Amino acid sequence: MIARLRGLLDSSAADACVIDVNGVGYLVSASSKTLGALGGVGAAVVLHIETQVREDAIQLFGFLTEAERDSFRLLTSVQGVGGRVALAILSVLGPDELAHAIAAVDTASIARANGVGPKLAARIANELKGKFGNVALLSAAPLPVGIGAGAVADALAALAGLGFRPMEASRAVAEAQAELGDGAGVGELIRTALRKSAR
Repeated sequence: MIARLRGLLDSSAADACVIDVNGVGYLVSASSKTLGALGGVGAAVVLHIETQVREDAIQLFGFLTEAERDSFRLLTSVQGVGGRVALAILSVLGPDELAHAIAAVDTASIARANGVGPKLAARIANELKGKFGNVALLSAAPLPVGIGAGAVADALAALAGLGFRPMEASRAVAEAQAELGDGAGVGELIRTALRKSAR
């Protein structure tokens, strides 16, 4: 199995690129975030690779970081999530954002990816909840907030009413809760979240 490729970027398309390794061109599917960070044709490239072998094809998926590759592996462990859908999700959400969205059961953010409807987004959030701990620790993301009853849920709803996207609201409230503690009231959470998000 191929685990890593080091070579030169030969060409790039909307959902894949060709990496020239000593004269051999490897077709590698990747997220738009990864493809956008590769640089121009001829640039030196190192990609972590996930190899999928099927009856009719061998497909390579490439990632700039191990965290993105690990997120891909977790996503494809969910029934109904193939390689292309997993890449579509990672094109919208980086590993830390995805970990945060799953911990917060933020299905709206997950469903922004092409090919992901509300039911699949809910299945991803439910099946992967608690499995992104290591990925989240690799990033500088704040501790996630679960959506539930009480001040946190009220603060999330208030920020959503002010135009925050679900993930932005969850991140801001998480930071506020980390600063104020679990016993903080709704008003305190909202004020602190607004101050931390500088909106």
